[in-house]
Amino acid sequence: MTAADPHWADQSERGSPLLMRLTAWAARNIGRRAVAPVVWLVVLYFYVFGPRARRAITAYQRRLAAAGGLATPLPRSLPVYRQYLAFAQALLDKLDVWQGKITLADLDIIDPDALHAQMGVGRGQILVGSHLGNLEVCRALAEKSGLLKLNVLVHTKHAVHFGRLLDEAGGGLRMIQVSELDAGVMLDLAQRLDRGEWLAIAGDRVPLAGDRTTQVDLLGSAALLPQGPWLLAGLLRCPVNLLFCTRHGARYRVAMERLSDGIEWTRATRQPQIASWTQRYADRLGAHCRQAPLQWFNFYPFWKDDA
Repeated sequence: MTAADPHWADQSERGSPLLMRLTAWAARNIGRRAVAPVVWLVVLYFYVFGPRARRAITAYQRRLAAAGGLATPLPRSLPVYRQYLAFAQALLDKLDVWQGKITLADLDIIDPDALHAQMGVGRGQILVGSHLGNLEVCRALAEKSGLLKLNVLVHTKHAVHFGRLLDEAGGGLRMIQVSELDAGVMLDLAQRLDRGEWLAIAGDRVPLAGDRTTQVDLLGSAALLPQGPWLLAGLLRCPVNLLFCTRHGARYRVAMERLSDGIEWTRATRQPQIASWTQRYADRLGAHCRQAPLQWFNFYPFWKDDA
């Protein structure tokens, strides 16, 4: 990123609140198939008039193709536009899941470490996700099932209008702004863990301050990832797990895996420990990008040489 490139959280939300509401209403009452042509046109507008985001996705797809090992090849025609369409589909799915149109029966759960059985039992744990796929599906189903109280650490100030739309659909639950973490919030998070609640945080968004980052190799190129999840895990002293939720056809694939039973660091070992855990996360993120290549939804310059 250059000095002229704004931080991802400083980018203003694009799109008309009225159009968002009309599209959501039509999808809910008329059906998504009926509104599909409108969605395609809206996506085309953002594709044509968003050159910075378009270049960012192009750079991602170039790195992904060079890294190899894709579960399915990228589309030969309009691959970047197809990624925009996948994002629009994910937004509609976020509304659908809160309205009960997506249920547990629509999920294929991969859980080799039996994490699902640990939810709601004993002290809470941390789930580290990403902006790959659609974690809102997991959050909504966890809330609706009553099995797990999931607190999501987010930054939604750049997406106020869509956040309100989710609130109206039932999604305004236990959201904690990551830009406001202080001693009081940390104490609150520790108490939530003690009550058996879980925390979820994305591991692929550089913090607002921009100084607590670690350089990793992601898809064969240098990128910066936040230290926040691993610093948080060390302070709260709880198990850390990875969570990915990606769409495959008409179904969602939820992959949960244990990353660590507990991350420990001291002042002397903090930097190498954080670097090690961040790279492990980057390796797993890259592997899941290969499984769902069109579902990476970071529409801004991500790698260090993108500028």
